[in-house]
Amino acid sequence: MTTGQAVPDDGSAVHTTADFVVVANRLPVDLERLPDGSTRWKRSPGGLVTALEPILRANRGAWVGWAGVADAELDPIVEDDLVLHSVPLSAQEIADYYEGFSNATLWPLYHDVIVRPEYRREWWNAYVEVNRRFAEAAAHAAAEGATVWVQDYQLQLVPKMLRMLRPDLTIGFFLHIPFPPVELFMQMPWRTEIVEGLLGADLIGFHLPGGAQNFLYLARRLAGHQTSRGTVGVRSKLGVVQVGFRTVRVGAFPISIASGELDEQARSRTVRARAKTIRKELGNPKHVLLGVDRLDYTKGIDVRLDALHELLAEGRVDPADTVMVQLATPSRERVDSYVQMRGEIEMMVSRINGEYAEVGRPVVHYIHRPVPRDELIAFFAAADVMLVTPLRDGMNLVAKEYVACRSDLGGALVLSEFTGAAAELRHAFLCNPHDLENVKDAMEAALTVPREDGRKRMRALRRQVLTHDVDRWARSFLDALSHSGAAGPALITPGENHGPR
Repeated sequence: MTTGQAVPDDGSAVHTTADFVVVANRLPVDLERLPDGSTRWKRSPGGLVTALEPILRANRGAWVGWAGVADAELDPIVEDDLVLHSVPLSAQEIADYYEGFSNATLWPLYHDVIVRPEYRREWWNAYVEVNRRFAEAAAHAAAEGATVWVQDYQLQLVPKMLRMLRPDLTIGFFLHIPFPPVELFMQMPWRTEIVEGLLGADLIGFHLPGGAQNFLYLARRLAGHQTSRGTVGVRSKLGVVQVGFRTVRVGAFPISIASGELDEQARSRTVRARAKTIRKELGNPKHVLLGVDRLDYTKGIDVRLDALHELLAEGRVDPADTVMVQLATPSRERVDSYVQMRGEIEMMVSRINGEYAEVGRPVVHYIHRPVPRDELIAFFAAADVMLVTPLRDGMNLVAKEYVACRSDLGGALVLSEFTGAAAELRHAFLCNPHDLENVKDAMEAALTVPREDGRKRMRALRRQVLTHDVDRWARSFLDALSHSGAAGPALITPGENHGPR
């Protein structure tokens, strides 16, 4: 996506309403404020953008979201039949709606209360107000009978609000993080409002069937609606909630990645050469372990460091021939729990290196900054063992990215059972991150797997990841949505291309 020009939102621009609208917390571009006071747009790459951009363009689509900076009142940006509508947020709303309710209330609650959620009324009030603003922007952007797809936990009230503003629309909602067990969700003071907010959609999607079943139970218990299972065609795996005269469908749609593109990039000479250089820079060890995570308490970075420390202490891993690289992208650095977590992880890295490193040969290489995409792919290609050990994760796309980058059938994946990806990647070395001995055994098994067994595992993993890509996920959801909502313009979908290349 190249960035286009802002135009007045007065009806004079071509295609000011769209037949397909995506509503997400962030736009697919970020507004950057430069030191000289000027601004520029910068693309923010992501799997969601990759999956939806062809459909958006084919349908003269629109994207509604926040531009990433405070107090930015911006005209819509029109670019190649795609319109980006910016929703302004004040600095206080960013603190209350985004950092507060979204990331200090909903995020920990939906991730098994690993950190205790905070329930503050002022945060909830901001969440309601900002969701209303997103709904109004979506209503303004959508053509008569359009399809609107609302994304993720920051916008769970938008479906109902949008339904009230525009009953002619077909509305879908997808949750990109786990949906919690009923007992945990019931902690939420505004639990009924959230359930009813989601029920404004025609189709509600989760990563896993368990999330869908949890929601169906809550729709009965909190909102008093009748629920059942669908039985026809594409809807056969979808639960049904009867909301007055409307039928809301609920189901699992496991998200994926642009696996074909990653596979192609990882095969390039440049990436292969850089992968060899990385191993050389690490001292050409026999084994390279890799962790790639946003620095978040859900990711289990401390779990894998504890496991490595004990494996070294027990002599099951030789520090002379094994190196671990941990790439940790900075995250939510103004939140106290994240600041404390970073300090603890850096102390663990220092302890391992203090006890087992030699001069010029650290056992753990820790990088706390964003890594360019091409460099990350080279790290995937260079690593013998990928460590993905979250305590809870909706899917975890890093696991799938690693597999997509291993056309050589080398490498092994250690994967937490508490990721959505574990349901699909059954040939990984699965582990329980709450059981340190189990994590250690999985790491040792991955390091010592016989070559042919390892290749067989990776071949099966790649078959799954390359076949079930992000394009297939998007089409699966939109196909189900087209059978769920009111009659409207049929979406144009560019030609499909699935499977290994």
